[in-house]
Amino acid sequence: MSGQTEEKPVPGPGTGAAAAAAPVAAAPVAGATPEVPGTAIPSPAGPSDAATVRSVQSAPPVTAAPLARGGAVRSTAATGPGTVLGNRYRLVLRVGSDLSAGAEFWRAEDTILQRDVGVTVLRRLPADEADEDPEGTARAGEMIVRALRSGGFEHPGCARLLDVLAAGSPGVPSDVLGAAVTEWVAEHSLTEAVAGGLIKPLRAARMVQQLAAAADEAHGRGLVLGTDHPQRIRVTGDGRAQVAFVLPRPGLTPEDDVRGLGAVLYTLLTSRWPLSGSDAARAGLPSPERDEHGAPVPPSALRPGIPVELDAVCTAALGAHGAGPVVGRVHTAAAVHRMIGEVVLEDDRAALFPPEHDGVGAEPGDVWQAKTRKAAPQDPDRRRKLLIGLGVLGAGVLVVLGYLGVQLGAMFGEPNAPAIVVGDSAAAGAPAPTAPGGPAVSVAVSGVSLEVYDRTGDRDNASDVERAVDGDPATSWATFTYKQQLPALKPGVGLMASFASVEQLSRLTVRSPSAGTVVEIRSAPSVDADLDETQLLTTETLGSGSTTISLADSQPTQHVLVWITKLGGGGDANVSQIDELTFYRAGV
Repeated sequence: MSGQTEEKPVPGPGTGAAAAAAPVAAAPVAGATPEVPGTAIPSPAGPSDAATVRSVQSAPPVTAAPLARGGAVRSTAATGPGTVLGNRYRLVLRVGSDLSAGAEFWRAEDTILQRDVGVTVLRRLPADEADEDPEGTARAGEMIVRALRSGGFEHPGCARLLDVLAAGSPGVPSDVLGAAVTEWVAEHSLTEAVAGGLIKPLRAARMVQQLAAAADEAHGRGLVLGTDHPQRIRVTGDGRAQVAFVLPRPGLTPEDDVRGLGAVLYTLLTSRWPLSGSDAARAGLPSPERDEHGAPVPPSALRPGIPVELDAVCTAALGAHGAGPVVGRVHTAAAVHRMIGEVVLEDDRAALFPPEHDGVGAEPGDVWQAKTRKAAPQDPDRRRKLLIGLGVLGAGVLVVLGYLGVQLGAMFGEPNAPAIVVGDSAAAGAPAPTAPGGPAVSVAVSGVSLEVYDRTGDRDNASDVERAVDGDPATSWATFTYKQQLPALKPGVGLMASFASVEQLSRLTVRSPSAGTVVEIRSAPSVDADLDETQLLTTETLGSGSTTISLADSQPTQHVLVWITKLGGGGDANVSQIDELTFYRAGV
């Protein structure tokens, strides 16, 4: 970060990579300036922007050997929360791991500059006599040397490298073979970024654009980022996917980064990690379905509305790994970056025209909004008070008219004629109409407004929703057709009904041909309430035709959510259709 004061050197002897168990020493860097008894490798931007990578320029090369033979003073405590590496970086929380690289990912605190940093820790492996490198010493040495060579690489798609610690350095525990320190990407992991619901496809493309650019530039310098592991990727506050943890495993190639770019875009579109199933499980992400060749199915097969261009980018970038030439396969990060850039550019050019439906509802800040989107009342309490005031005023007018009618009848009518009451009999104190010989009759609630309720943002056929309360059973609303039953892609689909005022309901009639549909009837405090803020009234399985659901024990409410938790149909055609919803007010 240009313009800030230079980082203070660590007190005491250098924690440089001179003790790194690596067969290759880092090459001297022209123009390096002394910092501690090693030599810092500055970036082109100058010393204040450089990663404080501690090099081996002042020490002779050392070969990979067990640390116990090196004679260095090391801590014997195992790494864990609270461990301080290099007398400076205190480990706070482990946020992931890459077993193939023997690496753990930690959020740590820089105790000198009082800031969060990301630390990749290389752990000593359990000894295996049959292995040529039983404890992973040579592997770690190679990874440390590659990190030193990448010290000058900076890009918005990759967290900046700040420091490298070698095995045997003061303050490095005996079970640690090396560590790399980067800036902390504080916002979200890749799993957290998709946990809140589906992401708009074009927004997902913009999120990967800088990551693809970083991989393209890194490959041009002979470097590899390690984008093929989901826990190495985090999402910044401004919506950029970024490599947050370095030290990828040895043997990783630029082609692995290309597959990683396709996997990150695939995950943002579908919430599924398409590469290693064990990595997906460790990150808390499901794996997608696969075709007869073992390749993940295209994103559009899991989610409707994905543009064909992004479908093609994912398919071409993932490709069959190690299977030789593949038709339509993309082999370079530059090609992925160019393809995503063209999709984003075309979206910018088309900004003056309404977008095609992509399966996600318009966000409040979007220029184009759905025609059926109703503006939420700015002050629900004010609307309720206004309705109450109008009701009181109307009752007062009826009372006055009734009184005048009585007086006029007394003046001009027959002396023994009954009094005439003008207006609503209920407002004048008369009993409500009743069925002959039976209890009070419930009346259908009129003026019901309806909208699709879906907190993931993917509102099913929102333009047709009013057909479910238009009084015409010949018109209907239906969900999307899903290849999997709920809650595989989303927890449910709902219809939020709102009345002009608070109503005491007696029952609800649902006319639907989708037998087997399971609905929960919930009262809601507002139209935009979260599902956990609603109150479950009852659960019912719909039959084919008309199903009556009793609400006799419910409390007065102004908003009722019909929440579908299981769709009708079956197999790969799961869909529910609602022809008509009729709410009945309880009789007096």
